[in-house]
Amino acid sequence: MLTTVDLRAHLLAARLAGVVGTTREVSLRSYRLFAARDPRVLIGLDPEWVWDERDVIALMADRCGVSADPGHISGQDVIDPELTLAALDAFARRLASAADRRVPVLLGTGHPQRLIGFYAALADGLSAAGCTVLTPAQGRRVDITTRFGLRTYNLDYVRGVGFVRGADAERTGCEPGAHTHSPLPVRTALAAAADAGGPLPELVIGDHGWVCGAGQLGFEAVGPADVNDPAPFVGQAEGLVSVVVPLDDGVRSDYYLPLARYVLNRACLSQ
Repeated sequence: MLTTVDLRAHLLAARLAGVVGTTREVSLRSYRLFAARDPRVLIGLDPEWVWDERDVIALMADRCGVSADPGHISGQDVIDPELTLAALDAFARRLASAADRRVPVLLGTGHPQRLIGFYAALADGLSAAGCTVLTPAQGRRVDITTRFGLRTYNLDYVRGVGFVRGADAERTGCEPGAHTHSPLPVRTALAAAADAGGPLPELVIGDHGWVCGAGQLGFEAVGPADVNDPAPFVGQAEGLVSVVVPLDDGVRSDYYLPLARYVLNRACLSQ
């Protein structure tokens, strides 16, 4: 059983928290773009409040532990591991509630190369507890605007976790999926579920556009976010996202598996 002390040590050793791979310059650029309401950084969120750059910095300092000093403009960014641990415990409580009520759940990621194993472990635990893991709109076309222009993807699921693949992938399973911040995949999935007459998810677990897009539409949403992705934390501050776990989302995929084990154990979902 992974203890809180063990997990804290793992967070620091894997650079999931503590000094992380994201630079302060990259984070500040994201905060400026968010304040300007750039859709690339809003990732499906439509903030009700006015957020200037200083507001975003102050929020990220409170929720992640980054420097609250706008004059701190260089170096590696940091995440307070105590904030990560507290958020993981809150995340586990949401999973436990979903499992107790055996509600339908939807899981998806914009980081399939990094995080699909993390979400798949959660999907397995929730399924074993009696939750229906939804996979609506499998194979559906999703057109996403990228820095390279409009690209066509297909919505796919592996072990109950949604993500998008390039439309030119030869066959399912041959390509690990595309990195995207877009909310269009979750919107496509939710629209398909509604058009089919349900069931609709009572909990959406994901990152990037999955968590922000679902939260903006009124679905309970939880998931992890990096320090250069302020939108989920703003969504949480405005009451649209239930739980956001601050962590680096760009480390090796196997480094996230101890987090899944910890959360499942705290939620009493260990298999």
